[in-house]
Amino acid sequence: MMADWQNALARAEAHSPFLSRAMGRLPDLVALLAAGDGEAALAYAREAGAKEADPAIALRREKLALALALGVGDLAGAFDLARVTGELTALADRALDKAIAHAIRARVPDAQATGFVALALGKQGAGELNYSSDIDPILIYDPQTLPRRPRDEPEEAAQHIARQILRIVSQVDAYGYVFRVDLRLRPASEISPLAIPLEGALAHYESSALAWERAAFIRARACAGDVALGEGFLHAIRPFVWRKSLDFGAIAEIGRLTRRIRAHHGKVERIGPGFDVKRGRGGIREVEFFAQVHQLIHGGRNPALRQRGTRATLDALAAAGLIAAEEAAMLGTSYDRLRQIEHRLQQVSDLQTHVLPRDEAGIANVAALDGLPNAAALIEELQHITEEVGAKYDSLIAASAGEGTSVAVPRGEPLVGEALAGELQKLGFADAGALAERIEGWRGGSLRVLRSEAALSALDAVQPALLAALAHAPAPEKALTRWEQMMASLPSAVNLFRLLEARPGLLEVMVRVLSLAPPLADALARRADLLDALIDASAYDLPPDVPTLAAEFGAVEAGDDYQRLLDHVRRKVSERRFALGVQLVEGAQDPLDISAGLCRVAEAALEVLARATMAEFEATHGRIAGAELVILGLGRFGGGSLTHASDLDLVYLFTGDFAAESDGRRPLGATLYFNRLAQRISAALTVPTAEGALFEVDTRLRPQGTQGPLAVSLDSFALYQSREAWTWEHMALTRARVLFGSAEARAVVEGVMREVLTAPRDRAKVLGEVREMRDKMAAHKPAKGALDGKLLRGGLVDAEFITHALQLSQGVALRPDMAGALQELVAAGLLPTEVEPAFALLSRLLVAARLLAPDSQLPDGAPWATLAKACGFADGESLLAAIGAARGVIAQAWFALFGQNLEVV
Repeated sequence: MMADWQNALARAEAHSPFLSRAMGRLPDLVALLAAGDGEAALAYAREAGAKEADPAIALRREKLALALALGVGDLAGAFDLARVTGELTALADRALDKAIAHAIRARVPDAQATGFVALALGKQGAGELNYSSDIDPILIYDPQTLPRRPRDEPEEAAQHIARQILRIVSQVDAYGYVFRVDLRLRPASEISPLAIPLEGALAHYESSALAWERAAFIRARACAGDVALGEGFLHAIRPFVWRKSLDFGAIAEIGRLTRRIRAHHGKVERIGPGFDVKRGRGGIREVEFFAQVHQLIHGGRNPALRQRGTRATLDALAAAGLIAAEEAAMLGTSYDRLRQIEHRLQQVSDLQTHVLPRDEAGIANVAALDGLPNAAALIEELQHITEEVGAKYDSLIAASAGEGTSVAVPRGEPLVGEALAGELQKLGFADAGALAERIEGWRGGSLRVLRSEAALSALDAVQPALLAALAHAPAPEKALTRWEQMMASLPSAVNLFRLLEARPGLLEVMVRVLSLAPPLADALARRADLLDALIDASAYDLPPDVPTLAAEFGAVEAGDDYQRLLDHVRRKVSERRFALGVQLVEGAQDPLDISAGLCRVAEAALEVLARATMAEFEATHGRIAGAELVILGLGRFGGGSLTHASDLDLVYLFTGDFAAESDGRRPLGATLYFNRLAQRISAALTVPTAEGALFEVDTRLRPQGTQGPLAVSLDSFALYQSREAWTWEHMALTRARVLFGSAEARAVVEGVMREVLTAPRDRAKVLGEVREMRDKMAAHKPAKGALDGKLLRGGLVDAEFITHALQLSQGVALRPDMAGALQELVAAGLLPTEVEPAFALLSRLLVAARLLAPDSQLPDGAPWATLAKACGFADGESLLAAIGAARGVIAQAWFALFGQNLEVV
């Protein structure tokens, strides 16, 4: 649509006293607008105060000219909403920046504007200012760097600067004002000074800030003054704003705020005179709250949602799959139009109003300014928009189950005593009376996390569904006991209850995990927020490839330090491992695929942590020219098939001259350099942080085992493997895989390993040594139970020893993944075809049993049925028969190769 400048000027003249007066004051600007040159008009406006020495006067003249240029361009359709609000926000930023600089230099001539920053919140922070908006900055100063007179106290200087800023920006003269300034969003505004010291602000947001302040800081940014100081502050309080776990309690918080706003501003619910387009039902604020609720819930886990602008947030929510694309489009389009109507209300007389005029004539005037034919057209449009927005927002807040919305049903008192026992009996619990006493004990203080009113209220909301889920759990008593253990170990349960309330489907998954998988139940007891990982639509998908996972694990924000990276990786790995465990429990994926997925997760963690640790190390010790670290994975890690209980078998090598020295400020010789680096990487993988532990690392497969250095040169490694290594070490080498190092280094290391493994050998000697090793292992490390598919004779270890003996004696099938090696050995006629499915079954058993029967004993009831299903069988009896047959196949292959009968009972 072509811009209609003449019509816009006419409407402004006829229906906006404010714009009409501005037109009379600025004829040169009007001429540019009449000529249809919007960009020239904006350029003129920005220079309107350039000749004024007093910044207050200069800024007021610029504001008036900019309001006129933007207002007419807006009415003409030449400037869209984003352009209008963006230009107004940029003016607010410039105004605060000039005011801070002027106030500092007025006390300390020639000083730089350091040590004092304005944080923009609200619409200024989001880049969405109105024509008549207040601005809501928080002023923060650093006593150490704030310029001041020799005898000034920092606080005295900071408060003087703050008062000068208010005078410059808010003072009114014949040209109006720049912006009204509202400082009530600062901490404890009723008693605190205008400018807050940095440490005091940090202490407030880290310890005593209120819930609404989180939402306020979603849109916060450092906009003026010492921006670096402000960005550092915002980075420091980020954990307060963006909680690492999903925060469904945010719905209740926003719901309560909505109830207060509707009660105070929503008296005129019918669209017509006096209706508040900002605070009324279906108005501007509800679109903003809709976006912010989702940000508060999900933004801690998904940085892509940490947008400041409302439209950008809605688009990000749609891109993340949290709301439908059409939902985002409807809310976004409605928001833009509501903001446009709000602008028309303000353009009439430059008042900070959001309310339709109290009479029909006034509404008709606003409609005419907007270009609509009459008041009825404006009211009809508002009715349609607010009904759609209000319905969508009501459905969101209804998730808080009665907190702050008229559409929810109030909750009654929780059941106690005989009433509770009767309800438990209906649910099918065996000893309902005793269980009722047990539950009342929760509420009576036996569980520390339930000693607050907030926790009890959150429990009330979820208790009926929780008890029903426990009653129908595969193993109710186990689930109940583990639920109590989880409650006893958690620092807080409110957010868990809110999550389960908002996502009832998670209750069934949770009680199945508690019933069936002790390791996963233990993980939940340490970190209940692991359930968050099941919210995403991709929760039951297998992990992506290693580069994609590495990008996810390494995606920390600018300014995050090494410690935060360690925490981030631990959190992400725990979530991925937990999700994979749930996939196994739920039968969503083949255990073999889960095993491979666990390995990809571990590889990605190694990649990210090794690179980050190297960067930290190199900052102090520099690099060694022509040398680099190479990391091998062995055992199940090298073979690409981990279980939830697997260690990571690692060997550290380095290329280049062992006599070389690093070039950093604290140089080290190559051997010491790479050994210390290897120690640091192992620590990065193993040391528990605030987010818990990550992996156990086993480095005993390195040359000379625990007696040798942690990292050895490639030359030493090659010499040792070719001259000193035992047969069992070469067996281990068959499953070695380079996991870290450049392409060139990988190729060299792989060449060394292939040369070692393909060297001629005495077949009889190899077979004899392999058999002897297995006999010793069987004597010293027997199977733990009937489901120990690894150590039982005819189990996985025997299959692996068969494979390694053939690989070494024949020089064939030299690949680290056992399934692939077996396939090649079968294809070469060295093993019967039955070995492959036998090995696959026992591998599935191992992966599944690590979660469902971690003690390797035969479970009973539901865990046994779940284990059988995971392995592809209808029941436990069928699985046991298949395990016996698989062991028999491998025992026959053992006898064919070694001439030894195995006891397979």
